[in-house]
Amino acid sequence: MCELFGFSGRKSADLTDRLNTFFSHSDKNPHGWGIMYGGGIVKEPVNAGGSTLLPLILKDLPPQKNMLAHIRYATVGSITEENCHPFSGSDISGREWTMIHNGTIYSGKDTYKYYKTQLGETDSERLFLSLIDTVNDALCKGLSSERERFSTVNRFIACHAPRNKLNLIIFDGDLLYVHKNLKNTLSYKCGSDGVTVSTQPLDHTDWAPFPVAQVIAFKDGREAYRGQCHKGVFVPTLEYITALDAMNI
Repeated sequence: MCELFGFSGRKSADLTDRLNTFFSHSDKNPHGWGIMYGGGIVKEPVNAGGSTLLPLILKDLPPQKNMLAHIRYATVGSITEENCHPFSGSDISGREWTMIHNGTIYSGKDTYKYYKTQLGETDSERLFLSLIDTVNDALCKGLSSERERFSTVNRFIACHAPRNKLNLIIFDGDLLYVHKNLKNTLSYKCGSDGVTVSTQPLDHTDWAPFPVAQVIAFKDGREAYRGQCHKGVFVPTLEYITALDAMNI
């Protein structure tokens, strides 16, 4: 399965060691990598462990206040740059949104309409395009405050979680939204420099399991908003479990 990394800092922090550990998991996720840092995105449809570009980025990476990173195991869509995460785009107010996702959209009736307009082929990108349209609709209806923005994203995730595996991290330039709906996936750690979220713990210190079926948004390294628990817990099917066994996870 894909793996996710997110960071929201109280201050800019050196994330090199954490990222080196995160990207060392690429042998089981060999179909691409991506990283959001310094306001930009770089991604490649290659195994992160064999990339010549990624080591150069990590070697000279300055301290970061917010970051997303992703390593991909392809389940939907071919191995191309367009299908690598993160996905990014602007809403009608000019706010830039970025998303990484681990999972599959099995119930995608609200996202199929993006099939012909998306750049790549993944269900994750279609979900992201649907999110942007949802935010735009809310903006047209008067969305203005940060809390209203959180409520819009929280409702969107809770609505799409049932029957879908929806482990994801979203960044809107201010808030880092985190959600999982599959048990025993995604952990987080609160440290002196901020909050780190990762599919797997990145060291031997204390990491806490992220809450299931609940959206939490972080800002400046601290929890800012927490949605109510919803009922969209993902229950793996036999087909899903068989696929994980085939991947030796």
